[in-house]
Amino acid sequence: MAAGAWAALRSVVKPCIAASLIGLTVSDRYFSVAAVRGASMHPTFEGRTGEYALVTPVDHQRKAIKRVIGLPGDWISVPETKEIRKIPEGHCWVEGDNGSVSRDSRTYGPVPLGLVQGRVTHVVWPPRKIGRVDKRVPEGRVMPQRNL
Repeated sequence: MAAGAWAALRSVVKPCIAASLIGLTVSDRYFSVAAVRGASMHPTFEGRTGEYALVTPVDHQRKAIKRVIGLPGDWISVPETKEIRKIPEGHCWVEGDNGSVSRDSRTYGPVPLGLVQGRVTHVVWPPRKIGRVDKRVPEGRVMPQRNL
């Protein structure tokens, strides 16, 4: 290959490598985009239409998108069992918005806070649903520790 061809190739490849490294650094540290699959977060996410959410920060392993509704010391009312449970220190309670199909703390109990890798902040795809994800907690189900 002629010297001019190598120079032209290098001038294209070098910026591509730099952009890739910057992109990996940003996605490792600050945010990532995660596909939302399944109906456990319906109606916030439909899960069947190829929706994508902005997650901060990224977890390179399997992600489960759930809503944190209780923190250590809070008391949670579990409607399916009519049980009231206290969330232990170092744990949180997570639930999908669509309880009838969500596999969450109602199934496996409180989750160690160390396993929470980030927070969904926005829907980024499809375009008709682009926007901020509302923070909400099921009304009357969580009794914060400070109120007891």
